[in-house]
Amino acid sequence: MPSYDEVEVGTTLPTQEFTLQRADLVRYCGASGDFNVIHWNERLAKSVGLPDVIAHGMLTMATAGRVVTDWLGDPGAVLEFAVRFSRPVVVPDDDRGATLTVTAAVEDKLDDKRVVIGLHATVDGGRVLSGAKMVVRLP
Repeated sequence: MPSYDEVEVGTTLPTQEFTLQRADLVRYCGASGDFNVIHWNERLAKSVGLPDVIAHGMLTMATAGRVVTDWLGDPGAVLEFAVRFSRPVVVPDDDRGATLTVTAAVEDKLDDKRVVIGLHATVDGGRVLSGAKMVVRLP
């Protein structure tokens, strides 16, 4: 885990790409108890105006957060995590799925060894999370 003294405003975290496929959505349905049909039934997702099945917002958020927790090595160091969902992550029924690309950087250093990390998450170049920020405590 990086230390508070090692990081500066502007320190970037390693960019990561995550693949989300239909099977991931089904597993998340079971784990979360959220079986809303827009996350697994293409016909019904399209009937309500979506382009296809979409990933759960909380799955997208948690997946993006892995950039920070992987960097920290300790998810228990996360104190706060907030996002706004900009657009849904459409997950096609193919062998590729959707690729979530996440970048992150330290935006502020606070007292008590806390830092604010801003995250930028995109799929196919379009932002899917806005205002994504995580506050973590470093040693």
